[in-house]
Amino acid sequence: MSNPVYLALDVPQIDAGKALLEKVKAHIGGVKLGLEFFCAHGNHGVHEIAHASGLPIFLDLKFHDIPNTVAGAMQAIHVLEPAIVTVHASGGRAMMEDAKAAAANGTKVVGVTMLTSLDERDLTRTGVEGTPHDHVMRLADLAHDAGLDGIVCSGEEVGAVHKQWKDGFFVVPGLRPAGSAIGDQKRVVTPRKARDDGASVLVIGRPISRAEDPAAAARAIEGTL
Repeated sequence: MSNPVYLALDVPQIDAGKALLEKVKAHIGGVKLGLEFFCAHGNHGVHEIAHASGLPIFLDLKFHDIPNTVAGAMQAIHVLEPAIVTVHASGGRAMMEDAKAAAANGTKVVGVTMLTSLDERDLTRTGVEGTPHDHVMRLADLAHDAGLDGIVCSGEEVGAVHKQWKDGFFVVPGLRPAGSAIGDQKRVVTPRKARDDGASVLVIGRPISRAEDPAAAARAIEGTL
């Protein structure tokens, strides 16, 4: 992948999203569309963004349900031809196996391990023992055994996972260029660090979308990779 940066375009107004894309598409490698965008615009919105950008689409829908329901959802988005789709690894092996089996040819299915807005205290409060690193490694092993293409994890864990899963596909969100505000993220690294540690895709949102000059911000990030 020549440019691993996927812009997180989680905006409620499609025209604003297309205007932003027009400014930065020369400096990114793909577009991530999440729940906010999909709930607001559905399939039609995804098609519009794909057409406007001409870039691969990452549908970050984080499917998590019984295996049959997730398989049905995966089949329902075939028409959108996403490059990447997420499911929650904590949904279990059977769910992930069925998700991968139901995905369209060419779509990478990756398992979300632990959200970058969570830390060890959050894990404890949900009844999960151990460190974030332990939790991510357990779920990475499960995703691998289930036949997924890779996982979503923070930059703090991607190096360790990459050592164990050499040919895995690793999506790293929650990235912040040096000196940027962290916001609601708790486990962050720079895009360069994540890339050096084995990240396949770098998901970057606010450091580009909320910059005074989004094109300059995207270009600066691209220049560090």
